[in-house]
Amino acid sequence: MPDPASNVNAEQATRQAFRQQLRLRRQALSQQEQKRASEQVSERLLDYITANSHQRIALFFANDGEINLVPLVNALWQQQRQTAAPILHPVCAGHLLFLAYHANSLMHENRFGIPEPVLRCDEVMPLSQLDLILTPLVGFDAAGNRLGMGGGFYDRTLSGWAQGRYPNLSVAGVAHDCQFVDTLPHAAWDVPLPTIITPSKTLSF
Repeated sequence: MPDPASNVNAEQATRQAFRQQLRLRRQALSQQEQKRASEQVSERLLDYITANSHQRIALFFANDGEINLVPLVNALWQQQRQTAAPILHPVCAGHLLFLAYHANSLMHENRFGIPEPVLRCDEVMPLSQLDLILTPLVGFDAAGNRLGMGGGFYDRTLSGWAQGRYPNLSVAGVAHDCQFVDTLPHAAWDVPLPTIITPSKTLSF
């Protein structure tokens, strides 16, 4: 009889292999390629946000070769839209909390070395107040499955949204084109994405 633990370990090893391969792909992009991807994705995202009349948008700060969304942030501020950024939740381990992010936000680095706003209770933006959350990812496939860095932060944070608890909230992944694979292994707790935006296309699933 097959050992369930062996199957889980094999799947985890496969996910880790994909994660390593796809991280290397985006890390191999030149500075010029990263800059072009940042500009193209920001333009595509701005069109998407405008078309859907989103006013309160949660973004992320690029790390490990992820796409830099600074051009998008600047464009959103020019349009008087509100932006938010994630921090590691101070109470619920493994979850994210979103704070308003503006030009004079006080920033620091979290334990992963990623910039985040300093916690202020009056700056908290719950999911019910957000129109759109943009998520980073390591890889994605033809079904919209998302492979993250392995911490499960977005999967836990978005589990209520995936169950239909926030009908007015949209979620979209942001990735380089090179992060696509035909099929990714996925677990029951993984939250697939309805939209993924890359430098060359906007994908709906």
